Parts: sequence; C-alpha cells; structure tokens
Amino acid sequence: MPVNGARARRDQIVHLATTTGLTSVEELSRTFGVTASTIRRDLAQLTADGRLARTYGGAMALVAHPEASLRQRTGEAFEAKRAIARWAASTIRTGETVLLDAGSTVGALAHELRAAEGLTVATTGLTALQELADVETVRVECLGGTLRPLSQSFLGPLAEAALERMTFDRVFLGADGVTAERGICEAELSQTRLKELMARRADAVYVLAHSTKIGRRPFHTWVRLPPGWTLVTDHGADPHEIRALRAQGVEVTVVGGE
Repeated sequence: MPVNGARARRDQIVHLATTTGLTSVEELSRTFGVTASTIRRDLAQLTADGRLARTYGGAMALVAHPEASLRQRTGEAFEAKRAIARWAASTIRTGETVLLDAGSTVGALAHELRAAEGLTVATTGLTALQELADVETVRVECLGGTLRPLSQSFLGPLAEAALERMTFDRVFLGADGVTAERGICEAELSQTRLKELMARRADAVYVLAHSTKIGRRPFHTWVRLPPGWTLVTDHGADPHEIRALRAQGVEVTVVGGE
C-alpha cells in the first residue's frame, strides 16, 4: 500500500484497525513496506495521541467495531451474494436435509430454495424462515432458541438441544469475517459455539462469505476453519487469503471467475 509520509501512514493504520479489528506490527510492516521499528514508532505516537490502544504485538481501535444489523447488510454486495447462493443451491439434491445458518448470504440461499422439491430445511435464521414459510414443497424445521435481534438468529441452549435430535446432509454457515490464520469471525461466543455444533451434525460443511468478508476480522471470537470444509466466495476475494486457505486444506470455490 503506497502511502506518502508518516502522517498519512498513521491515518491509514487507524483506518485499518477500525475496519478490520486487531492489527499486528508484522502485518502493518508488510502492508506499508516499512520496518517493524517504524511501525512501532507509529503505534507509540498513535497511542500517545489517544487514537489507538496498544496490544501485545500490535494495536486495536479504541472503539469496538460496530456490528451492522442483518437489515443493514441485506443490500450489500447483492449480486455477489446471489451468485454464491445459486452455486450453493446447485449442490443440494432432492430428498436431502440441510441446515441453514442466519445471515444475509445464507438468506439468499433460502430464496434460491423456494423452487426446490422434496427438501427438508432446518434453520436458525428468521430470514430463511420468512423465505420458505409459504413453500409447500419444502419441509421447514425451526431450531428455536433465544432471538438475537441484530443477526435475526436463534441461539442458546434450546437451539443447541434441538441440534442433538437431528443430522444433516449439508450445513451452510454465514460469517462476519474469514481469515486463513484464525477461521470464521463472529461477534459473540454464543454464535461461534452454535456454528461448531451445527458443523458437527452435518456430513458436508459450507461457509458462504462474499469477498469483502475474506481477510476481515472485525471481532474477537472465532470458529476454526478445518481442512475439508468448503468456503464459497466471489472473485473479489483477496488472492493471498485464498491461497493460504487452500494451503491449509480448505476447499475454496470462487464464483464469477477468479
């Protein structure tokens, strides 16, 4: 990232910390093409100015990254989400039982499944329920639980107990962010726990995340992204992250061309 001058570089560091979460010295050094000692001086100055908070090995924004509501996110990257949803729908076969997470991209998949026949769909998301509520050829199961208004999702002990009574051919998970280093990022531990339990109950696991989510880490709770899972994203995804994910054994499908 070519940046002229220390002031411009420090402004960019604050921007990165605010939009992507925790920022490390090593990453900033690579990003700006300067030495680690230069970055440490930048961070020391930004901390003294009250613009960042220092952490071990890096820095983070003083204000927690705001979580957008599902309603706010629904209109973002619409075409990319639709392309991802169409690919995901093409993997599902008549007679299967599938599990849908909450989230706008998974909600787009639910819309694609309105034309399905002989399918059982279980979900933790209100969007999927609304999309499929009037489709007579799809059997819909709601896992229930405590409603989380921001994500329009059900979670907690009741949802977890319902999962113990079912298994699935496929599960489709959403994500607030995905990195090769840490996996799937979410805002709360209750969300990451539920995703882990959902994945354990399915034969095949897919993570649906449009390109702006790849390499993004807005929060500090994570789900491991193990070999054998499939990440489905679009052609705008960071090639470095895609290569790193594939190197770890994650299957990556990029829709719309690479």
